[in-house]
Amino acid sequence: MSTPELELRPEEFAGATADAIAAVAGLGPREAAAALAEAGLLGVCGAEDDGGLGLGVAFALPIAIEAGRQQLPFPLVEHILTARALAGAPEAAALCGGERWATWAFQGSLADGLAGHAREAEVCDWVLVPDGDGGAALCERDSLTVRRDEALDPEHPQCWLECGDARVLARVAPDDFAVLQHDARILVAGFVHGVADSALARTADYLSTRVQFGRPLSAKQAVRHLLARMCLAREATGASVRRLLAPDEFGARRDARAALSHAIAQAAFVVEKAIHLHGGMGFTWELPLHRGLREVRKLDAAFGAGAPAREAARDFIASA
Repeated sequence: MSTPELELRPEEFAGATADAIAAVAGLGPREAAAALAEAGLLGVCGAEDDGGLGLGVAFALPIAIEAGRQQLPFPLVEHILTARALAGAPEAAALCGGERWATWAFQGSLADGLAGHAREAEVCDWVLVPDGDGGAALCERDSLTVRRDEALDPEHPQCWLECGDARVLARVAPDDFAVLQHDARILVAGFVHGVADSALARTADYLSTRVQFGRPLSAKQAVRHLLARMCLAREATGASVRRLLAPDEFGARRDARAALSHAIAQAAFVVEKAIHLHGGMGFTWELPLHRGLREVRKLDAAFGAGAPAREAARDFIASA
């Protein structure tokens, strides 16, 4: 874009992002894609020649956080990064322009013939699948056999994909896919942080207005202590995610695996306590708290239920 990136600040995207995501509530996939593309969200990291803004992952982070806050029912994080990874390919322009939706299969590979933990694959046109050789392939969803996995979320299930007859449209080289996976960890950590932030805000508002025995629930010491722990978890997660955007003391890219696992664990804690503090209301369909918890648990399963932190620990021990 004509304005240098250094003159822009990622925080400036937050307000416009909230309005744009709120505006697509209740829309179908095609209408939502068009609206989000018009707002510049789908192509924030895409190449300018593909119709994107050409900005770094720091500018996508506020979008991921807001998508988590509002529990956007579309794979926005996966879509944004796929559009960037395919720079120069015709598919990238279609993604930046909102003509197509793309998601990721976080587990499995084309080589295995089976891939899984693809969010919202049923409403997407394309799926980015690891190829088994360190890279990834963009496949037409219609060429894959999609099987719903409703164990964690019957409303918005993750999907398993049989890839034996996959039609590959484009490929991502191993080095580029490694960078993409790193950035995905940052944005997913931001997404679950947004889920926790929303749950905490809803809970604080509810407890300040729910009166029992003449006093709001927030006046009770035990409740205040629990809210303080939830707030501390939220703040620690936000700090760790923002820290990933800065290089380490040697100027190298920070490892995002431990921060991702920490963000998921803390988000699950905050949302579970939010449900608890809402009492019986926390288990009703009118509140989105349980939906947020499902999103956190689905992403935890997609990344191997704590596997990133274990892998980072093994690598650290091996390097000692």
